[in-house]
Amino acid sequence: MLASISHLASFIYSAEEGGFSAAARRLGLTPAAVSKNVASLERQLGVRLFQRTTRQLHLTDEGRQFLREVAEPWQRIAAAVDAARAGAVGPSGTLKVSMAPAVGRTYFVPMLDAFRRQYPDIVPDLHFENRQVDLIGEGFDAAIGGGIELGEGLVARELARVRIVATASPAYLARCGRPREPGELPEHDGIGRRSIRTGRLYTWTLRNDEGGEAAVDFRTVAVCDDPEAMAGAASAGLGIALLPLPHALPFLERGELEQLLPGWYAQALPLAIYYPSRRLLPAKTRVFVDFVLRRFQELGLAERFGGALPAAGREDTQAKASS
Repeated sequence: MLASISHLASFIYSAEEGGFSAAARRLGLTPAAVSKNVASLERQLGVRLFQRTTRQLHLTDEGRQFLREVAEPWQRIAAAVDAARAGAVGPSGTLKVSMAPAVGRTYFVPMLDAFRRQYPDIVPDLHFENRQVDLIGEGFDAAIGGGIELGEGLVARELARVRIVATASPAYLARCGRPREPGELPEHDGIGRRSIRTGRLYTWTLRNDEGGEAAVDFRTVAVCDDPEAMAGAASAGLGIALLPLPHALPFLERGELEQLLPGWYAQALPLAIYYPSRRLLPAKTRVFVDFVLRRFQELGLAERFGGALPAAGREDTQAKASS
């Protein structure tokens, strides 16, 4: 016997939310009804999908395997339903989006008012986290970030090429002097960056437009796994930090950091918007992707993140983003 749609929905939403109560709110059911649906599905399959405690649900190995198998078909069903609804009422529904915290707060949150005015029936559900999410398995409609692994079933649309520049605070430069070329960096204190994914320290090679290259080396006085924390530490005078321009620009524009070594930069992975590849892409996802791509062009963010334009005022960027 095939599992019913309500049983599958109860299982998938319970797995995504980590509990029956949250799944019940999404489905418009009672927690008891969701629990009953999941129990019925377990009886049909002959396996236990969740380990239950008084406060949490945990997927069993069989539950994780089953979720992997049904997630993509379920997303296609949801997309078909959304597409059918969109033909009658336009783009609508909850839009679940993952984005890096600092970049999301600084550049994407100010866009929300304009997006909502254009698409009032879409409710953005933003998740700010420094990790690579599983878009399909975790039920995300889109993600914005750099370096997300482009697995099977995903599409990436590039938003900007991102340069990494050397920065330091005026207080640090007054105390320790300003390096004039990359070869002077070993004489300075620096803030290292650790990869969240691998746990290893990043190594950078600076380049210039004349073809020059120089490995970055300094006295590491602190290590962070988050560029926003690095920017804060550098602005407090701790040392030199190599920062992606999306993170550095607000500090540069406020005068809390200064850019060092003009003309020298490293290249980060491109900033992109990711979404599941589907024949029937939900209207809410399609209009969000188109909106973000259009706003990036209108605001000149690709040029700014790539270092092609001088920094404009942060307040001006936010004002434009919300218009």
